[in-house]
Amino acid sequence: MSCDLSLENALRAGGYCRVVGVDEAGRGPLAGPVTVAAALLPDDYFSDVLNDSKKLSEKKRDALFAELTTNPVIEWHCEVMSVTEIDERNILGATHEGMRRSVLALSEIDVALIDGLAVKDFPIEQRAIVKGDGKSFSIAAASVIAKVTRDRLMLDYHQRFPQYGFDRHKGYPTATHLEALRLHGPCPIHRRSFAPVAQLCLPL
Repeated sequence: MSCDLSLENALRAGGYCRVVGVDEAGRGPLAGPVTVAAALLPDDYFSDVLNDSKKLSEKKRDALFAELTTNPVIEWHCEVMSVTEIDERNILGATHEGMRRSVLALSEIDVALIDGLAVKDFPIEQRAIVKGDGKSFSIAAASVIAKVTRDRLMLDYHQRFPQYGFDRHKGYPTATHLEALRLHGPCPIHRRSFAPVAQLCLPL
């Protein structure tokens, strides 16, 4: 199945006028926030590039991000869930709360297409689409917005904490990151509820 608006248009044909795509970036890293975006595209939207953000080069993601976030007919919101919220709620709880907030930030949404599995206690009707970021333009758009937003935040954090190499691995548990974590201990944006960080038991 190719990435297009088939899922959205089928729902619109069934009476759901405002269909939003929802996706996240950053569930796996040891540091930094998880970002969750919602995107509502016009029913005539088309792109020969838009796809799952993980399949796109950084250059293509940046270009799509600029296109999506400056287009006046595209509605979107990106929620940034902090490390504090991740540690308090756990990563799944923080991600799901970010999905709820991102959808509620947009007005009068009829149904949400969510990448992956269904979200408990979701505030509006939802459709869970496994690997949806490669099937739905709306989910793919949310994927790109969430990914680029998070990557740019991690570049900012690199300026504050250059010893960890956040500009390269964006907080994911690479060998370089784990070695830096062992050498320097966790910094304020490390997720202390994650085992590789918690096992160090070092104070800030």
